[in-house]
Amino acid sequence: MKEKLLVSACLLGENCKYSGGNNYTPEVEALRAQYEFVPVCPEQLGGLPTPRSPAERTGARVVNRDGADVTEAFRLGAEKTLETARMLGITKALFQVRSPSCGSGTIYDGTFSGTLASGSGVTAELLEENGIKIYPSNRIPLLLAEKGEL
Repeated sequence: MKEKLLVSACLLGENCKYSGGNNYTPEVEALRAQYEFVPVCPEQLGGLPTPRSPAERTGARVVNRDGADVTEAFRLGAEKTLETARMLGITKALFQVRSPSCGSGTIYDGTFSGTLASGSGVTAELLEENGIKIYPSNRIPLLLAEKGEL
């Protein structure tokens, strides 16, 4: 039985990105032999539509480009993602980089200028606080190395 891995659904080609598109990453497919994927989109789980206005995190708040505070939807999505991970015994997640939900270590700074800042998205932060290891999508080789594939 393969270990379960939370994966940002956009990385698998699901059109759940704010723009209505996806962030399909073919390199993710190399992980299928070792992991059972559990796709999640915390923003959709939190009730946000697709497409939607882009959002960025500033401190504890998440605000979209139109100025609306969407923090509660992001928190709800994070809580539902954590609930899924707990229910399925998941200890690792492969998440989209820089996202206000899924980003880990570096996210956009909240100015909608493309500027990056230290920090994590709402979901990544909650999962990390609860012992789930987050792997950014640009670090896929780390997951392969853990399974002895490199």
